[in-house]
Amino acid sequence: MIGEGEMQAGEIKAVGKHVYGSLYGCNKNMLADITFLKDLVVKSVEVAKAKLVSVEAYSIGEYNAVIGVVLESHISIHAWPNLEYATIDAFTCGRTDPEAAFNYIVETLKPKKYTKNYVDRSSEL
Repeated sequence: MIGEGEMQAGEIKAVGKHVYGSLYGCNKNMLADITFLKDLVVKSVEVAKAKLVSVEAYSIGEYNAVIGVVLESHISIHAWPNLEYATIDAFTCGRTDPEAAFNYIVETLKPKKYTKNYVDRSSEL
């Protein structure tokens, strides 16, 4: 028996929700703290009701990146502390909520202003 949301053999269906944006006027100390950002991504995965596979954090000069690979895709933060600027990318499939993850990160980083974009990346097949 096939349950709700499950695919039958041969059926092609891809459902993805993508929320991304830019954060301006963030706290430099928060953006410079790679451990803080890593914990923030891990918590945002929980908020999205996704399943964390791995999380990687990188610092290259004045740039920090944290990428959370989730079973359903990814959630990431790219940060430039000296510019008080960060970007968020939350793309997930299935019964997850990337917008909740995005909103959680914004609420935590408290930018002076931000943009938010939403794309339904679902296949019509």
